[in-house]
Amino acid sequence: MSKDRYLQPQSGLEAMEIIQKLFNQYRKAELTRDLLFYHQNLVSRLQGDIKDAVVQEGNPDLIKDLETMTKIMQDWTAIRLSGKPYPAKMRHFRLVQEGGRVKIKRKTHKIKGSGNHRAVRH
Repeated sequence: MSKDRYLQPQSGLEAMEIIQKLFNQYRKAELTRDLLFYHQNLVSRLQGDIKDAVVQEGNPDLIKDLETMTKIMQDWTAIRLSGKPYPAKMRHFRLVQEGGRVKIKRKTHKIKGSGNHRAVRH
């Protein structure tokens, strides 16, 4: 019954995605002792068993992403301990500035008449 309580990732990539999701959830939260211990636990997991799993998989790109992710999370600790806000989030194991990605929705429709012309309505 206790095994059902925790997430059991099947690969190093899946474990990294879970930690990335968790990091993005608490990155702006108020810095408390419990949050700092939780964060240090995640960083030690990245440097320990998750690193072993990624090395065993043998994907050099994933190893590089793991190193980048570990560095980002260690930098978060230093920035937050200095009292500064953390304005970025992690996406694809890299930092992305808030508001840096703008998505424009558009709807294409055909113009009646001859030819195969299309117009875009934003």
